Amino acid sequence: MTPRDRDPRRGRDAARGARPARKRARAGVPAEGGSTARPQQRRPQSRARTRAGAGTGGAFGMTGTRRAALLAMVVCALALSIAVPLRTYLAQREELREVNASQETLRAEVARLEQRKRELADPAHVEAEARRRLHYVRPGETPYVVQLPGDAERELEERRPATEPAEDKAWYEQLWDSVAAR
Repeated sequence: MTPRDRDPRRGRDAARGARPARKRARAGVPAEGGSTARPQQRRPQSRARTRAGAGTGGAFGMTGTRRAALLAMVVCALALSIAVPLRTYLAQREELREVNASQETLRAEVARLEQRKRELADPAHVEAEARRRLHYVRPGETPYVVQLPGDAERELEERRPATEPAEDKAWYEQLWDSVAAR
């Protein structure tokens, strides 16, 4: 008998088909020197067990590792299919908050402008603004301008543009700012 004739998985000689004595006794085959230890008995197997591959492999004939991998793939697919719509939903909620905030700002500005419109509709208010800002006087009135020591500096600050070009800007930016301001 050569090593190739021996089947290591079954524990028998492949060439002769011999079985070990213990297995022969269970199967009802007489031992080499006599009768079997037990008479041959066949137990009925359940139908579910025979259909599913005699209980090996579980559901769909897959091992535990394959089932775990399949479950992981299904969970990942569900997570990815939910992640994109959830991200879109959260982005839209944030955008809606920003739009509502800007609407509130615009409503406040509209209310302020409507108040200013009502003020300018009053001729007395327009006259007071013209006197204060433009130094207008009615015919026959004598205007007096009183200058205090700090008034000249304050007047220069009022006439100066609100934004002066920064010293650290490039020459073309300073040029553009001076042209755009006029």
